[in-house]
Amino acid sequence: MPARRLPSWVWVSGLTAAALVAVTFLAVKADKGPQPTASASPKPSASATAKPSKGPDESKPVAVPDGSGTGRRIVYSLDQRRVWLVDASDASRRSFKVWPGTVNPAPGSYTVGTRRETSTGSDGVEIENIVFFTVSSGTNIAFSNAVDGSSPPPPASGVPTGGIRMRAADGDAVWKFGTAGTKVAVVD
Repeated sequence: MPARRLPSWVWVSGLTAAALVAVTFLAVKADKGPQPTASASPKPSASATAKPSKGPDESKPVAVPDGSGTGRRIVYSLDQRRVWLVDASDASRRSFKVWPGTVNPAPGSYTVGTRRETSTGSDGVEIENIVFFTVSSGTNIAFSNAVDGSSPPPPASGVPTGGIRMRAADGDAVWKFGTAGTKVAVVD
C-alpha cells in the first residue's frame, strides 16, 4: 500500500502550533530575566520592594556621609538607602544598599540594643540577623535579612514595617559588627 501524504493544512497547523510554543517559552523565560529599572528617586519611598540594582555606584567605594560621627559605628543613609560599617579609624569596611521599611528612624545617634538570631518580620517573612537600634512611631527599627534572601514584599494594608532589609551576606556582616552597644548613625 503506498504511503499516504498529509494535507498541507496539517503541516501548516503543526508548524504554527510549534511556533506558538516556542514564542511562549521565550516570553516566559524573558519575563523572569533582568528587568529595566527606573532611575532612583532622591528620597526613599514608603516601601521599597525592588532589589537594589548593582550598577556603576556598586563597583567603586562610596564615601561615608559627612556628619555621621567618628569612631566605630554603623551608618545608615535614608536618602541613599545605604549602610556603611565603619571601623575605629573611621575607615569604611563594608558598604551596601538596603531596602527600608515603611517607618524610618529620625536622623540622629543610636546604639544597638537587643539582637535576635531569627524571628518573623511584621510582614510575615522569616528573618535573621536582627539588630535593633531604636523605636519610631511605636515600631521597632532594626537591620535584618530575609532567610530566603528575598527583598521585602509590599506590606499588608496599613501594617507599619521597621525592618531595614539587606542581602544575606550583608546581614551576616551587620550581625558580626553590630554587637550590643555599637553606635548607629542615621543621616539623611
